[in-house]
Amino acid sequence: MIDKNIRKLIRERAKYLCEYCHSPEEASAALFEIDHIIPQSLGGSDASENLALACQRCNGYRYNFTKGIDPETKEEIPLFNPRQQKWSEHFIWTEDGLKIIGFTPIGRATCKRLDFNDEYHNEGFIIKARRLWIKGGWHPPDEDLQ
Repeated sequence: MIDKNIRKLIRERAKYLCEYCHSPEEASAALFEIDHIIPQSLGGSDASENLALACQRCNGYRYNFTKGIDPETKEEIPLFNPRQQKWSEHFIWTEDGLKIIGFTPIGRATCKRLDFNDEYHNEGFIIKARRLWIKGGWHPPDEDLQ
């Protein structure tokens, strides 16, 4: 069980955005999860440097995976680590703000593993949600948050 003060720290540090897909927590029906970057099942700790704020969608797709397959090179690559890497060095938004493009092996492997753009659901929930968030002014997040 993660202490409530640590939970608060993680939320504030993340500026209330999922640290993987940058979905806004304020637009969600539920509070986001505190994700163990290195899962406890693989020896990860509850230390704040191993914790990230994650929407339920990213948390579910990430599960206990720490690696993914880069669709371009077909190599197994470590997933994006928000404590060690900067989001904007691996990902960009499409011009319309609806999709996340991974432009490094880490970015591409993370996009695929976490299904950032509903590639398997023919314009599924997340793309529709992002359209609404754009109308509401919640999305995409400011560049300085990335």
